[in-house]
Amino acid sequence: MAAGEIIYLDNNATTQLDPAVVEEMLPFLTKYYGNPSSGYGFAAEARRAVDLARERLAALLGCEPSEIVFTSGGTESNNAVINSALQLEPRAKHVVTSAVEHSAVLRPCQDLTKRGCKVTILGVDRDGNVDLGKLEAAILPETALVSVMWANNETGVLFPVEKIAEICREKGVLFHTDAVQATGKIPMHLRDTAINFLSLSAHKVHGPKGVGALYVNRRTRFRPLLAGGAQENGRRGGTENVASIVGLGKAAERAAEYLSEGKAHVRSMRDRFEKAVLETVSGGAVNGAGAARIPNTSSFSFEGIESPAALLLLDRHRICCSAGSACRTGSQEASHVLRAMDPSGDGARRSLRFSFGRFNTDAQVDRAIEVVPKVIEKLRQISAPACGSAVSPVATAL
Repeated sequence: MAAGEIIYLDNNATTQLDPAVVEEMLPFLTKYYGNPSSGYGFAAEARRAVDLARERLAALLGCEPSEIVFTSGGTESNNAVINSALQLEPRAKHVVTSAVEHSAVLRPCQDLTKRGCKVTILGVDRDGNVDLGKLEAAILPETALVSVMWANNETGVLFPVEKIAEICREKGVLFHTDAVQATGKIPMHLRDTAINFLSLSAHKVHGPKGVGALYVNRRTRFRPLLAGGAQENGRRGGTENVASIVGLGKAAERAAEYLSEGKAHVRSMRDRFEKAVLETVSGGAVNGAGAARIPNTSSFSFEGIESPAALLLLDRHRICCSAGSACRTGSQEASHVLRAMDPSGDGARRSLRFSFGRFNTDAQVDRAIEVVPKVIEKLRQISAPACGSAVSPVATAL
């Protein structure tokens, strides 16, 4: 690898645009600029492109194209589901979710409590698993929706959403899953499940930012969050973001090809990195190691460090990773996900997340295996003497 090359190991925050995606988008930023809702022939090219993108995404998800609603991303999709469920069942004033959800679910749920709704937030065990018995017991006659993510964005821990969806169907309650981190990383066959709603974002699967989708099961009632024109079969008002939708469709096609080829390169890089770091660094542990996880994510807790200091030093070595969700960057609070997994410990303040993608190389992993242990050791060496000093240990290390 080239000297000074950025080693990007933060693919759960966002991903590199696939060159094939860029190539497919470009004509719809220049030549084919028509409004797909217009009735003349020039607009038909844009309309056909949106239809093709819908078909490609449906193929990845294992559902019907008519069940896809294009949105601005996972946050809008999540909010749309929560809003719809409460509006369509005005007497139902209860939502069930988990303590480790993304803020795009937890924040809307917090807002519901201000409007007189009840929200049950289920805890998780030390590996990040939710108790299905407790989940079933939490569903009440007035429950409008159960929302549980498919894969956690910080730890990669997978929830058994297909089982949870069955529980909800038996109880007559709608089920939604935030699948932003799971889409394109594990096979999905939504038509064979009881899932009512699923949210996703293009930029997590090598597509563009600012576009996503919501799966709405064809037998499930839905009320739009954005009222306006008749776009998206009346389920999301606003002129379609054609170029980005085209990009999402191509990214979905590429992800489906990658899954169908059975490539295990991402998993092998992740596993090799984990093994090497754990063998080299004492006092290290993988968060969620005892649970099923998506194949690209490693969340470590390291004794004797603080996450912000480690991130700064790794950045100096051109290694990009995170302490948790990118949506928390700048916050002084430790990860709510890791605190939920270990409420009495301090692992949330000494954790680092590395997330791999198909554009990473073995050479980059080798470099990360070399650098990460040195950074952890350096921070441990300077932490004790720096405690009584006015000089920042990070400044000293830098």
